[in-house]
Amino acid sequence: MFDRYEAGERAILVHIHFSTEDDREDLQELEMLVSSAGVQSVSVVTGSRNTPHPKYYVGEGKAEEIAQAVRQYDANVIIFNHALTPGQERNLERLCECRVLDRTTLILDIFAQRARTHEGKLQVELAQLRHLSTRLVRGWTHLERQKGGIGLRGPGETQLETDRRLLRIRIKNILARLEKVSKQREQGRRARQRAEVPTVSLVGYTNAGKSTLFNYLTDSGVYAADQLFATLDPTLRRIELADVGPAVLADTVGFIRHLPHDLVAAFKATLQETHDATLLLHIIDCSDDRVADNIEQVQLVLDEIGASDVPQLLVMNKIDQCEGIEAHIDRDDEGQPLRVWISAQQGLGTELLLQSISELLSGTMVEQQLHLAPTEGRLRSQLYQLDAIVAESIDESGNWLLDIRVPHIEWQRLCKHYAKQLGNFVNSIERD
Repeated sequence: MFDRYEAGERAILVHIHFSTEDDREDLQELEMLVSSAGVQSVSVVTGSRNTPHPKYYVGEGKAEEIAQAVRQYDANVIIFNHALTPGQERNLERLCECRVLDRTTLILDIFAQRARTHEGKLQVELAQLRHLSTRLVRGWTHLERQKGGIGLRGPGETQLETDRRLLRIRIKNILARLEKVSKQREQGRRARQRAEVPTVSLVGYTNAGKSTLFNYLTDSGVYAADQLFATLDPTLRRIELADVGPAVLADTVGFIRHLPHDLVAAFKATLQETHDATLLLHIIDCSDDRVADNIEQVQLVLDEIGASDVPQLLVMNKIDQCEGIEAHIDRDDEGQPLRVWISAQQGLGTELLLQSISELLSGTMVEQQLHLAPTEGRLRSQLYQLDAIVAESIDESGNWLLDIRVPHIEWQRLCKHYAKQLGNFVNSIERD
């Protein structure tokens, strides 16, 4: 019988360089993941290969080197910066006599530590169970035996078959509970759509500064730290935007290269906020040497969740860590904002960011001259609440003559509620 070893807090990190671009990982990112998981890295083993070895992922000589490092540094866990097969994990654990984790399991462990809400915990458990179910396909040898002894004799079911059945039952229960959460979120989204309240969703590579910016814009206390996946549970807050009115700002989980597919599937309800957003703020750490690669990785995840067509505004964050960069807006040929350079930590350029969001959400501005009777005080009051009145005068009959400037979306709302009164407007002008 082969029992799995318990994972500990002293880790040997293994990073293999591959010639193909698709298999490349980043060693620095692995070290940040390990630190985020609360594990101490005592040694790093590196090597180069053209393709993974079928038995140990690394070559037999490198596997012996890893086993020697485990004994030398008294390590109790080996963490690979790659995805291992169940057979490779089992072979390495037999050789090194300690627990072996791959990149996917490490990320799942971090997510399990970060989950705070009931929904978040369910999503993480679902991802872990789906990942574990693949580990049972070629599981440990003791799972292949039938249970025996008084009180344990069943209908000829092996331990492996029992575990598979229990996993299927638990996954089915979690999916049912998450479906209820998904329906509740969908109701909230439909309510916002009926009220025509735009949703602005923060997306970006993990540790790009999304939660720091979210806290600055909404004066919230969302947990923000210089670590990967500091945010897991989504948070929604209402903000007021000039020329737009109320909007919803959503802080979401960060993305990472080769994000486990089980995680993307499990967090479908959460990521739906991104899919249905009116505008995406793509937060980018401009001080990171891998800016272009990080942008590409985020785009890949957006493609996977079907959010690639949602309008984006690039937010180049952390300019305080770069020399010679001031807060400013980059615009396209039509004058629309493309990129905003800010520092969420220092509060630099945030007013430019809000201005850019307002420009992109407000779309066309409607300018009207309205002729209102004295009995239309309610409509006049509504226009003042929207800060839409530019000039006001009264004619000889006591009617109000109003010059208004209002976002097109607000004009549509007014037309729904005051269709009869607004049918008499004159000199209507619409301009971008």
